[in-house]
Amino acid sequence: MSARSDGQPLEGTPYTSPHRDLRIGAILATEGKLDSARIGQVLRLQHVRHGLRFGEAALSLGLITREDLRLALAKQYDFPCQRLNGSSVHPDLIVFRDALHPSVERLRALRTRLLIRWSGLGNKPRALAVVSPGSREGRSFVAANLAVLFAQLGMGTLLVDADLRAPRQHRIFDIPDRGGLSSVLSGRAAGEVQLPTFGALSVMPAGAPPPNPQDLLLRPALASYLELASAQYDVVLIDTAPAGDSADAHSVVFCAGSALVLARTDHTRIDDAAALTRDLTETGALVVGAVLTAF
Repeated sequence: MSARSDGQPLEGTPYTSPHRDLRIGAILATEGKLDSARIGQVLRLQHVRHGLRFGEAALSLGLITREDLRLALAKQYDFPCQRLNGSSVHPDLIVFRDALHPSVERLRALRTRLLIRWSGLGNKPRALAVVSPGSREGRSFVAANLAVLFAQLGMGTLLVDADLRAPRQHRIFDIPDRGGLSSVLSGRAAGEVQLPTFGALSVMPAGAPPPNPQDLLLRPALASYLELASAQYDVVLIDTAPAGDSADAHSVVFCAGSALVLARTDHTRIDDAAALTRDLTETGALVVGAVLTAF
């Protein structure tokens, strides 16, 4: 939760930069959350309870809030973060709302596995579609949070909402959806929305729901758009419609070239997930992994 020197007094140590003190105590003091008297209280508690981190000690004493600690950790580890104001950040963006949540560690582990998998490939996949057999299996949730996690690494990340039937990414990121992927595929102008609050992240919303989503997704314009996006961004993630309800997801995966298959615990039939993985592989797509979600 905190740096090695977290429990040390605020005076300089050999491990502390004289220009930027990244200890939790120093950050909280700079933010006006703790004065010298309260820092003394925290240090005395740490002296009594060996191994207790500074942030945990301050929290247990009621001197700071969990939100104060979350923001201090963000500064310490240099990842984009902002103070939450009511419902200003969608509850689904768990990696942004609560960096200490157990689900966030699982999502970070998934990000790491993807990076390792990509590093072992001769050619990096052009784009990665997040797919699953049915509804309510976590595609939008996983795609959104993975996009934020990659962006927090400083990697230029584009999240594309290719669920033209029931899109969600514009709601999750609170952005307009009058123009989006459906506009691009129908030959009208539309651009990605840059979201620097989340790091190096851009989002292409689905746009206005078309009457013919599958026809649009089969047009050469989708492959052209993803090829151009892959040249501009380090990571391109694509949210999709349920694969069992239409052929939309298969069309997206065909253009993207690779897929991450999701199955939800106590919800998805394993046979359905296995059949989807087999179908995608038989069409020549690279299935980079299958994930059992409990989100």
